[in-house]
Amino acid sequence: MFRPKLPDVPTPPTTTVTHQQTQAPAPSAGRPVAPYVGVGVGAVAAVVVVGTVLTALLAAVAVTAISVAVAAVVLRSLVNDANKR
Repeated sequence: MFRPKLPDVPTPPTTTVTHQQTQAPAPSAGRPVAPYVGVGVGAVAAVVVVGTVLTALLAAVAVTAISVAVAAVVLRSLVNDANKR
């Protein structure tokens, strides 16, 4: 009475698979077999541009850090000289 009744599991239909041999189409005479070279040139150009931009940003950060360090040394020496008087 309290035991659940499970539905019957249906059996899947059986199918037979036959393999057919297919041949790859031959390339036409007007179509190049090698990949288009322009895509590689564009990728190289993009990498060069991104590398140049990142190098310029790194140089800008380095110059800014050096100038801030020099300004800090100058201000420190000015404050120390004012305290000695």
